[in-house]
Amino acid sequence: MKEVIFNFEKLKVYQKSLDFIDFVYNTTKTFPNDERYGLTSQYRRAAISIALNISEGHGDTNPQFNRYLSIAWDSIKECVTCSTIAKRRNFISEETNIETRTKLEELAKMISGLKRRLKK
Repeated sequence: MKEVIFNFEKLKVYQKSLDFIDFVYNTTKTFPNDERYGLTSQYRRAAISIALNISEGHGDTNPQFNRYLSIAWDSIKECVTCSTIAKRRNFISEETNIETRTKLEELAKMISGLKRRLKK
C-alpha cells in the first residue's frame, strides 16, 4: 500500500515540532501525578498546538498561514513558561530547562523565517 504524505509534513519546522512533542511527553511523564490535569496537561497541549497550527495553516493563503504561524509562536512562548514553572517547582533540572529553551528557540527561528518568506 502506498504511503500518503501531505505537503505540510515535508516542512522541517513541522517535523521539528513533532520531535518537540515527543520531548515534552518524555519530560512530563516524570511530573507529579497531582499535576496530571495542571501543568502536565497544559505543557503537552501547548507543544501539540505548535504542530497543529503549522499543519492547519499550511496550504491556505499566505496571510492566513502567517496567522496560524503567529499562533504557533504564541504556543512556543507558552512552552517557555511551562518549562520555567517546571524548573521552579523542581520537576525538571536546569539542564532540561536549557535543552527545552534551545529546542524552542530553534522552532521560533524557523517559524519567524517562514513568516518573513510568506510576506514577500
